[in-house]
This record gives sequence, structure tokens and C-alpha cells, in this order.
Amino acid sequence: MSFNPLAEKGIPLDQQLRNWSELNVQPYIKDQVDPYTRTRVITMNGIETEGIFFSHQFARHTADPDLRRQLAMLRRVEQQQQKVVNWLTPGNESTLEVTIGYEQVAVDLTAFLARHEPDPYIKQAFEFGLLEDFDHLYRYANLLEMTEGKKAEEVTGRLTEIMPGRPTVAEHRHPYDDVRRPSDRTKADPVSLLHVLTLVASEQQTMNFYMNVGNRPMNPLARGLYLEIAQIEEQHVTHYESLLDPNASWLEQEVLHQYNECYLYYSFMQQESDRRIKQIWELHLNMEIEHLRIACDLLRQYENRDPEEFLPPSLPETMRFEENKDYIRQVLADQVNLTTQDTEFVPVEQLPEDARYFQYQKTVNAGGVPSEQVIEEHRSQMGGDYRMTTEGAHPLAGANR
Repeated sequence: MSFNPLAEKGIPLDQQLRNWSELNVQPYIKDQVDPYTRTRVITMNGIETEGIFFSHQFARHTADPDLRRQLAMLRRVEQQQQKVVNWLTPGNESTLEVTIGYEQVAVDLTAFLARHEPDPYIKQAFEFGLLEDFDHLYRYANLLEMTEGKKAEEVTGRLTEIMPGRPTVAEHRHPYDDVRRPSDRTKADPVSLLHVLTLVASEQQTMNFYMNVGNRPMNPLARGLYLEIAQIEEQHVTHYESLLDPNASWLEQEVLHQYNECYLYYSFMQQESDRRIKQIWELHLNMEIEHLRIACDLLRQYENRDPEEFLPPSLPETMRFEENKDYIRQVLADQVNLTTQDTEFVPVEQLPEDARYFQYQKTVNAGGVPSEQVIEEHRSQMGGDYRMTTEGAHPLAGANR
């Protein structure tokens, strides 16, 4: 059954504020939680955080006092939503365990969106990033077993395979080569706009997370791995955000943010197995429906535009966390050797010898690479690397043990 948030009635904004005890929710139990409940929590934390940061930037770029007040009110409620979502993560889940969850999000969210993306260029951009986050999961999984004695599959639930992707050492590119061609929102399928905005928010949250927690480990190798992969997350945010149409107005973008939150809360409400957390998704959906209505009214008031011009008549197919093993294996077999040159994706062996990629690699990888060292150290200590495969050998013969 189709669902059109524009036609629904949400919770009035003046009834959405909650008290401290309502916000300080009981976290999930880390050893009992469905791995995909964890990934939904991480995803919605990133979605709410992006909405908040965008709203702050919007407020800094308008002088209209009424509009700034309306943004402040919406943003305050979004902040409360973010606290509820983020506070579902328990304090006894280590930073590295949470990191494994973040990378599982990056793998299975990106894979699902790539599988359902109608635009060939955007789909290629998603598949390119997918193989890099897939490798990050493998690197962090080896660090987890080596430093905490825990297998990453205890976090991922064997729903996501763990093995080498595009090697992190090969992912470091010159910044010029991370900027993609922007989409044209007047011609793009609305689902593409939602997909890109979702991945921008997700990768940005991962980048922010590593920027803040990467200095918490005492182990120098762990600190090195976090700082190296954090730099790739910077590349990924640049990669995905450059796909957005820069000509969209601030209010048009605000409407799209609110619509995307409706889309994701509705999607996750349909899939959620934890009854208590499902109720949170449902509550937040009903809040977001009202946020969307207000944003649409602001668009009509300030720009004399109808949001139905660019929003779909109903929500797209629900976004789901599900296994993507066969799809990832195929992308890995076909595209592991790709890099980028300007806005295009090219096999690394086709780059000229003087390509800026090689000079950048030479600069940043001089003196040792943490993502390589963590695997070498794991092999030294434990006689091999850590992997978790359910579908057979690695699709690339050279990547098998």
C-alpha cells in the first residue's frame, strides 16, 4: 500500500517536545539486539544529525527573523529526536564494537541503495564507495579480534561477509578526483535524490564519529587505523555530496530533508523487529510528517512553489537492511581495480604514470600504512587474518589466503 506523507496528519509541533526522562531512553542490550536494529539506529542518528547541521547552515544564510525562528523550533525537536535515537546505543558497547556497526551500515545501506538506484552514474558512484567501506569493515574486524578478543561476527550476526575489499591503502586519492558530476534535480528520479541525501548523511556521520573517537584508543596501531580511515570518510562525503544538485534552494533542500526523514522512519517502522524501538520510529514518523508540512508551507510562502513539483506522489519502495552478499561479491569481482580520474571511474592500470593519484599515494603512504599494518600484526599474533565468509572463497583468487 502506498504512503504519501504529504497527505497524512502528524503531531502538532507544540505537542512534540519531551521531558528529560522521556529522552533518556533505555538502550538496547548489545548481546541480544538484532544486528539490523543496530544499523537502523546508527543510520537514523546520522539522518537526524545531518538535518540538524543543515538547519544550522540554513539559519546562517537567511536574515528573515520569522524563518530563523521556525527553523530553530524544528531544529530543537530534531535535536530531541537525535538524542533518543543515539541514546539507544548502550554504554557497554565498546567504541570498536560500535565502529563495526557503522561499517556494517556503510556496506549494507550502500549495497541496497546501489541495487535500487535508477541513474547509472549515481549507481556507479555507490558501487565504488561500497567496495571501500567493505574493506574498512575487514580492517576494523581484525583490529577488534586482536585488541578485544572478540569476533566481529558477534556484532554483524553473519549477515554481512567480512573479507578484503578494495584495499584501503589504494583508496587514498587526490582531492580533485573525489568530486563527482552533480545531478540535475529537474530531470532526476526523486528516488535518486533521496538515495544520495541518505548516503551523504550516513557517511558524514561516520566521518564525524571517527573524527571524535579516533583518538580514544591507547594502542598506536588502533589510533593510526582510525585516522587513516577517517580520511577516507572525508573523501566519501566529498564523493557523495558532489552528486547533489547545487542549484536547489535552501527551502527546497529543507523540504527534501524532511521528506527523506519521513521515508526512512516509515521504512524502518515496517521492518523493525524490536517492538519498543519500532514505537520510536512510529512516533518520530508522526513528528516528521508535521515537519514536512511546515517545510512545504514555508516553500509556498517564500518561493511561491508547490512541493509536489519535485516530490513523488508516494514514498518509494521501502529502504531495507538485508543481506547483499551475492551482489557485493559480483561488484567486488568486477570493480575492485577501479579508481577515479576527475569525475570518472577508471581502472587504475589505465592511469598515466604521472597521474596525480600516484603522487598523492606516494606522499600519504610514505613511512607505513596502518590499514596494512593491522593485518600484518594480526597475522603475526594469530597466524592469519580474520575473515567471515558464508558464500565460499573470496571472488578474487589472489585475495584468498
